[in-house]
Amino acid sequence: QGILREGLEDVKQFFKVNGSCRLPLSPSLLVKGIVPRDCSYFNSNAVPLKLSFQNVDPLGENIRVIFKCGDDLRQDMLTLQMIRIMNKIWVQEGLDMRMVIFRCFSTGRGRGMVEMIPNAETLRKIQVEHGVTGSFKDRPLADWLQKHNPEEDEYEKAVENFIYSCAGCCVATYVLGICDRHNDNIMLKTTGHMFHIDFGRFLGHAQMFGNIKRDRAPFVFTSDMAYVINGGDKPSSRFHDFVDLCCQAYNLIRKHTHLFLNLLGLMLSCGIPELSDLEDLKYVYDALRPQDSDADATTYFTRLIESSLGSVATKLNFFIHNLAQMKFTGSDARPTLSFAPRTHTIKTSGRIRDVFLCRHERVFNPSKGYTYVVKVQRESPGEVVFVQRTFEEFQELHNKLRLLFPSSLLPSFPSRFVIGRSRGEAVAERRKEELNGYIWHLIHATPEVAECDLIYTFFHPLPRDEKAAGTNPTPKPADATWARPLGKVGGEVKLSISYKNNKLFIMVMHIRGLPPLQDGNDPDPYVKTYLLPDPQKTTKRKTKVARKTCNPTYNEMLVYDGIPKGDLQQRELRLSVLSEEGFWENILLGEVGIRLRDLDLAQEKMGWFALGSRGHGTL
Repeated sequence: QGILREGLEDVKQFFKVNGSCRLPLSPSLLVKGIVPRDCSYFNSNAVPLKLSFQNVDPLGENIRVIFKCGDDLRQDMLTLQMIRIMNKIWVQEGLDMRMVIFRCFSTGRGRGMVEMIPNAETLRKIQVEHGVTGSFKDRPLADWLQKHNPEEDEYEKAVENFIYSCAGCCVATYVLGICDRHNDNIMLKTTGHMFHIDFGRFLGHAQMFGNIKRDRAPFVFTSDMAYVINGGDKPSSRFHDFVDLCCQAYNLIRKHTHLFLNLLGLMLSCGIPELSDLEDLKYVYDALRPQDSDADATTYFTRLIESSLGSVATKLNFFIHNLAQMKFTGSDARPTLSFAPRTHTIKTSGRIRDVFLCRHERVFNPSKGYTYVVKVQRESPGEVVFVQRTFEEFQELHNKLRLLFPSSLLPSFPSRFVIGRSRGEAVAERRKEELNGYIWHLIHATPEVAECDLIYTFFHPLPRDEKAAGTNPTPKPADATWARPLGKVGGEVKLSISYKNNKLFIMVMHIRGLPPLQDGNDPDPYVKTYLLPDPQKTTKRKTKVARKTCNPTYNEMLVYDGIPKGDLQQRELRLSVLSEEGFWENILLGEVGIRLRDLDLAQEKMGWFALGSRGHGTL
């Protein structure tokens, strides 16, 4: 901090002499001074500076930039330019991926300026609000977006932005082989836009731990991102939209493989260490797979998504990064509650006289569970408010209080573990009594505990409490704004059917709305097809089995070879969806019969087919 303050004095002298200057980042940015109190530095290896300049325009806000010394920003400029070109290709094809592309400018050897995006936070900061192991939890990103978008329509818009931008980031970082991906160089805006920063390693030049690549997954796509997309921990139809977006964006970029290879080829002689020979260009060629058909590339990228989602290595990498960053965090950093947008105190809110947990309510959004309604009375005459908090939020309050106070000053917290298979209602009722005792003892604890900011923030109304005041909202599934009512028993299957050179191609894409099994569990669905008539059962084709889901994604191609066009008119495609049951007989979940003569297969036919009991399907 001392060195930073000394350096800023020199900058102030510069402005005294020169009056104003244009920032190299963009000639349109005219500044007249530095704002020292808003300047600081980041904790990464190169210790970049966070600078705030006074805008010459009196109505304009301060201009915030990052100044880096020690990194070759030409590589960042090139990467951002490639992503900007990808974005132009997508927009020209009518696909707006909601990408955030910031300015970056190299001002000399190993130094330069980077634009700061406002209202954005790194994934690490968001995750550690849930503790150092936050990278292993599924809820942090969804909770953070909910906190900044309390209204339902705002949150849905933020989720939509997240789905598009996350899909764009997955494709762009994979194609360009962007490595050294950890939760401090992936950022999220309060509007839901996700974007990557710091492109010090690309074209597959991964950082190594000994002989092990640090970036083990094809790209960063983790379960907490999937949780935002699905609206919970189970796959929903929104995940189908995400996979379709990724595959569509990937195929659009593949059409321009020659453009990217030519542009990168022009840069081979410019002295960027990670773009110096044809092997580096081959990385992009292999990633774009120009020899594949669109259908094969769709299947390939779907498997990449599954591989990334199943990668424990990414979360472990994030966790190690959280630990590494802990040593840089100042001891004066006070714990805050992840679900509260700002901190409240006894002075700002007024002294609490009493709290009482009135009842529990069943909720469905953002996930199924119970919320507890707490009546909060303040000393101001007649000031009574009702707040809704979940058991997990009570638990977070207790965990954060333990960071501030010894256990001897705090009441004991109810156990979260439930013995046996108790009913949810009974557990909620029991917890209500235990939590009531806990908050009573909290409010009547020693003044240093009872009057601390954490407690006053916890019991201060959130936007969701103000919205729910005096109403009993109708329970509504989290998926309601996305999945349209199907109105058909057994759900629907999305297929792409085409015929070429005596071959029938059936791409099994997604299934939505499958019924759960009789025991209430989600099925393990797979798809089986026959071309009827088929007395010998020689036309059986099968997809892989998806695990524990009513909304599986497959993107698998089933091919029937050697079928003359005349023969095709007489055939019917019988498609069944079954649940794999191990030692027992597999359970039929739904089926559809499609008369191929009803489809004009001169061009590809894509659509949703209703699954039912031995009925004929219609698009």
